Amino acid sequence: MDILAQIADQLQCGDEDQVAQLTQQAIQDRIGPKTILDDGLIAGMTMVGEQFKAHEIFLPEVLMAAKAMYAGMDKLKPLLAQEGVPSLGKVVLGTVQGDLHDIGKNLVGILLRGVGFEVIDLGNDVTPERFVQTAIEQNAPVIGMSALLTTTMPVMAGVVNLLKEQGLAGKIKTLVGGAPVSSKFARQIGADAHGFDAANAVDRVKALLSEN
Repeated sequence: MDILAQIADQLQCGDEDQVAQLTQQAIQDRIGPKTILDDGLIAGMTMVGEQFKAHEIFLPEVLMAAKAMYAGMDKLKPLLAQEGVPSLGKVVLGTVQGDLHDIGKNLVGILLRGVGFEVIDLGNDVTPERFVQTAIEQNAPVIGMSALLTTTMPVMAGVVNLLKEQGLAGKIKTLVGGAPVSSKFARQIGADAHGFDAANAVDRVKALLSEN
């Protein structure tokens, strides 16, 4: 098994020490950082995402794989910065104002980072203004919003309306998700997409960016 396949394999096993060591070894072997990222770390995390989508693994395994990926990324970040390697795109992520639940949102962030997106995670209790302002400042084409309480779902409509008011609808796409959120609700408020779970949310982000 070549070293990139080993990195992907150990990442799926959630072995952060092995992933860090193998990543360092790949760097010493003069394998390009972009190749290590794509064919090692992202390849492994993509498999994790597919397994999670198929319900073959569950949240604890995803979190362990994410820690392993970050261990490898710590070795690669300085080299990637030197080479100016682009990400797949930026996504602003957060749980809406009035809602403090963040497990689902965090999982979406892990899977997005795992396939090569840059994620600006605003945490929870995020106002519509902060979502929109951050997307403008960061030049991010997608805002992802999560809610677990039905009482906070209207905040999602607030973000969509604010984008319309500022003439940014269509330029900055909106993705909504969370247990009580449905595709029907997404259509009602004018959101661009609905992610019914974390893995599906990643697919929706990819689809939204392919439309740009």
